[in-house]
Amino acid sequence: MDYPGNLFVVAAPSGAGKSSLVKALMELDSAIQPAVSHTTRPPRGQEKHGREYFFLSTEEFDSMVKRDAFLEWAHVHGHRYGTSRHTIEERVAHGADVILEIDFQGAINIKQIFSNAILIFILPPSWEELRSRLQRRGEDSPEVIELRLQNAALEMVQAQKFDFVIINELFERAVFDLKTIVHAQRLKYSAQRRARAETFMALHIP
Repeated sequence: MDYPGNLFVVAAPSGAGKSSLVKALMELDSAIQPAVSHTTRPPRGQEKHGREYFFLSTEEFDSMVKRDAFLEWAHVHGHRYGTSRHTIEERVAHGADVILEIDFQGAINIKQIFSNAILIFILPPSWEELRSRLQRRGEDSPEVIELRLQNAALEMVQAQKFDFVIINELFERAVFDLKTIVHAQRLKYSAQRRARAETFMALHIP
């Protein structure tokens, strides 16, 4: 279905800086709305229910799956994550620009449903830097870090299926790249035609 809003889907291996980049983008661009996913994992640090994620019990998540309430859902690092179908459809149908942080499996699934979705993959500059970032984060045991690195090897191969790739080496540059992608998408013919349909009609542009 063709929607007036834009759906930006950002994926990355754990530790590549996806969340920090998306947060910085939203601070620079107030027109970008976050899409809050549902998850069965417990909150980390200062995370709050309804802000970073909707934290659900296994039973609550199962109930949403049975109601077909998720646009997509997947197992990631031993927990489940899902994206509310109703929330996304409602926002983009009303012309909002929505950004969603998700794993690569979910991103690819969403592209099949929202053909206009813009998929963006974030890469680290090197394996050494990725390991260092995971260690500095201080949230995971050495065993979990090794698991995340193993998963990263599988995830990063999927970057070829995305529309854009950003290498997060210098944070300020990566934020600029992300903002440029968003701005360029808003200026594409198809996006302008959807968002400014009345202008095109007035100018007699089919």
